[in-house]
Amino acid sequence: MSVAVLAFPGSCDDRDALRAVALMGAEPVRVWHADSDLGGAGAVIVPGGFSYGDYLRPGALAALSPAMAAVRELAAAGGPVLGICNGFQVLTEAGLLPGVLRPNAHLQFRFQDVALRVQRESAWLPGVVAGDTLEIPVKHHDGCYFAAPAQLEELDAAGQVLLRYVHNPNGSVENIACVTNAAGNVAGLMPHPEHAVDPLLGSVDGRILLQGLLDQAVAVEAAI
Repeated sequence: MSVAVLAFPGSCDDRDALRAVALMGAEPVRVWHADSDLGGAGAVIVPGGFSYGDYLRPGALAALSPAMAAVRELAAAGGPVLGICNGFQVLTEAGLLPGVLRPNAHLQFRFQDVALRVQRESAWLPGVVAGDTLEIPVKHHDGCYFAAPAQLEELDAAGQVLLRYVHNPNGSVENIACVTNAAGNVAGLMPHPEHAVDPLLGSVDGRILLQGLLDQAVAVEAAI
């Protein structure tokens, strides 16, 4: 299985994501923002960084790139897409995920390990159940997730909230750390699973989300 990792001007975690994909036994494919296709990849990671220097607002310009048109096509066909940090911002700006990411409530950049509580069983979280906790690092300034009250009710009712912060590092509404689209094949989170794949880094919990990405890609391919 090959996984496309997008790279925008200003991306800084694309190489980490490429390495993490390789560690998981899949084939990483680097896709430049100006590319119009995903190189045959069956899954996508939109990585962290500062796409286009976060000009206007984080993710706004990246959402308009040619590569994102290809991401939309893959998502519409049921292919799995994972947005991490700036990638989460890009997916919300592109309309592929609900809500928005605002500056952290304390207006400070935060770089720390965070505990995340699993809200429900999901294809994105193989082997874990509701109530389990994962430890994955965050590093962001604009990671405060927000959605209107009515939309939050819809997300909760539809089971689109996968992870919540045990101790909220950024002021995200209802401690939300990870959400999906209505179909469930697009997910976004501010914590960095690609930085939690090696025991030397203190946690391998990021492998769970990456395995979920690969499992879904294999399932979609098998169904074709």
